Amino acid sequence: MDFSNAQEAAESVSGAFFRNATAARVDTDAVIFDTVSNAHPGVPITTVPEWSCNLRAYAAAGHATVEALEQSRIDPKIWPESLRWTIFIPPARRMDGGSGVVADEVFFESYLYRWDGLTFLVYFADGRDGTMSYPQVRNQYILGDKAAARTLVATVGRWQSVLHDEVWVFNQGYWRKDPLLYRSILKSRWEDVILDREFKRDLVDTVQRFFDSREEYTHLGVPWKRGVIFYGPPGNGKTISIKATMHTLYSREPAVPTLYVKSLVGFAPPEYSIEAIFQKARQEAPCYLVFEDLDSLVTDQVRSFFLNAVDGLSQNDGIFMVGSTNHLDRLDPGIAKRPSRFDRKYLFDNPNLAQRVKYCHFWQKKLRDNKDLEFPDEICTAAAKITADFSFAYIQEAFISALLEIAREKDGDDHSGEDGVVVSSSSARDDALAEDLREQWELLDIGGKGPRDDISSTKDLDDYILWRKLKHQIDLLRKQISKKAPAGAGEERKKQRLLDEQHLYT
Repeated sequence: MDFSNAQEAAESVSGAFFRNATAARVDTDAVIFDTVSNAHPGVPITTVPEWSCNLRAYAAAGHATVEALEQSRIDPKIWPESLRWTIFIPPARRMDGGSGVVADEVFFESYLYRWDGLTFLVYFADGRDGTMSYPQVRNQYILGDKAAARTLVATVGRWQSVLHDEVWVFNQGYWRKDPLLYRSILKSRWEDVILDREFKRDLVDTVQRFFDSREEYTHLGVPWKRGVIFYGPPGNGKTISIKATMHTLYSREPAVPTLYVKSLVGFAPPEYSIEAIFQKARQEAPCYLVFEDLDSLVTDQVRSFFLNAVDGLSQNDGIFMVGSTNHLDRLDPGIAKRPSRFDRKYLFDNPNLAQRVKYCHFWQKKLRDNKDLEFPDEICTAAAKITADFSFAYIQEAFISALLEIAREKDGDDHSGEDGVVVSSSSARDDALAEDLREQWELLDIGGKGPRDDISSTKDLDDYILWRKLKHQIDLLRKQISKKAPAGAGEERKKQRLLDEQHLYT
């Protein structure tokens, strides 16, 4: 199709946009469509909302090219060829060393779009009338053969609707693609998660078996859907187990996508969010639908609506739901005790003695290259013995705090009080180090990778600075746990502690 007069025509459309934008506005979309039609008589126009088919994003991914139209003559009375804001976007994480980027937010432009040997003239206009954020009216007016334009829209729409190294995340009332979460789950592997071997095997098999068993469900005449609940004290592997499962499912062929729900709060009532969540899950099925902190998501206000969605008045075939909670007792019995909704519950309890020893060996291995820090096997065993009732997160916090205290003493920057509260001029550095150490919890590299060299010593434990600092931090954390523990819990924990020690040393 011939667009030899595109530049002159674009100027007339540009003029209409700016005249309308600077005057009383009624319907910018209608004004632009009418002006484009008059500027290009006889040329078919296909109007496509940007949210449905983002031509620019498709071209940026390398599947098409964009050629901007320039003004055809120098005239101070001519309207601008585009309207855009130049904005600075700071780095997502300052610690990663990024410097941010400068980008454009476009409100009006015209360009030639080349795809698959075809050329289209495209006008883009943000036709939002007034200052409200919604509704968005960001339309692309594609000029060219109607059938070819519809093929382009279908191709771009299909590309836009699938994941490209991303995870679907629901937050603030809408779905978005999150590449950062995807990169995070690639670091999470089942072989690196410290759990009881049989417990882990059962959990992995339950998920894999579900996605392999569609025909069996159909043969038995039961809906192909499942739900499980991960529960237990915080910091014992619920989240990393979810992420390891996500990694496993993305490794399947074809991959099983994850839909991750952060919150039901948004611009509309939470009932709308629940409907949007399950509508997307049915669209993406087979899929892995994650509700983290289920007890805080499903309130009394939306409980009935949520249960109806789970029961599947619409078909929920192919949806494997997992809900995590630190407080199983706070879940409505209709969720926690109704088999047809969440039919399995997995307890992520505080680690036993053997698991605590194994986790301490993880820290020993992590610090092996530090020649200034002595870390014999005896510290692993001793630390594990005095951390009964600790979650993995609490043990991690004890190691991080101990290492930070040692680092501060070496720098002559120790300002610790008797209560363990530290006031330090290097708090930013400490925060960065602590963040780095905590991220390693996502990268556990423990069993099944060859023999570990024994690191033993005949010295007394109190001769090691790591042990002294570690024991001090454990004592501080123990006081916190004691304040939170319910009455009568101590005797049960004591019995479990004795059983743990018998299991490890007999």
